[in-house]
Amino acid sequence: MSPKTSTAFIGELVGTFLLVFFGCGSVAAAVAMGAQVGLFQVAIVWSFGVCVAILLTGAASGAHINPAITLAFATVRDFPWRRVPLYLAAQFIGAFLAAATLYGLFNGGIALFETNNGILRGAAGSEARAMIFGEIYPNPAGAPLIETVRLHITTTQAWFAEFVGTALLAFAVFGFTDPKNSAILPRYAPFAIGATLTVLISLLAPPSMGGFNPARDLAPRLFYQPCGLVQPPFRA
Repeated sequence: MSPKTSTAFIGELVGTFLLVFFGCGSVAAAVAMGAQVGLFQVAIVWSFGVCVAILLTGAASGAHINPAITLAFATVRDFPWRRVPLYLAAQFIGAFLAAATLYGLFNGGIALFETNNGILRGAAGSEARAMIFGEIYPNPAGAPLIETVRLHITTTQAWFAEFVGTALLAFAVFGFTDPKNSAILPRYAPFAIGATLTVLISLLAPPSMGGFNPARDLAPRLFYQPCGLVQPPFRA
């Protein structure tokens, strides 16, 4: 692996780590510790995570920090397909490490939350806590999902929310980073992308939790499976 390639790999790993650490960390603090109040506060922390990740790692890798963005750049722009596997691996590893770090920080609070709410890991109701690491629909908001709530949002609706959110996020990234777009200076692009993510999460998190990032969802799931932090099969 050449020095340039190694730098890009580390950049994507660190950038995705920061994104998931800030974002899922805000969910962990809200659910396990009661630190955040409302969806908008969580969305703001996610947007700050995006901004920090882009500003710190953009020069190293371009700060894709999302497999969907990497695949979009490879398909529409001139990002080489041969580098796609490297970027995807870095993104999933970064997200996995972030999930492990958050569990190390919040496992005591998570255990207390389970005890106080009578939650048995892997049983019905455990989605109230599993939402810290993975996307669950409709958004549990830190509470067990009752049957009427589950019927409120269908699988198709949750999928469509993720599809629309991911598409709009990619559209924003492409638009704000397009050299031909004279309406925004390049140094402001990270903040514009972060603001877009805030709006998307605020609007679409209620039906689907607003992931818009395969690494952000799948890698933490792979981490919490061995820990027993598994939501019931109907939401896996």
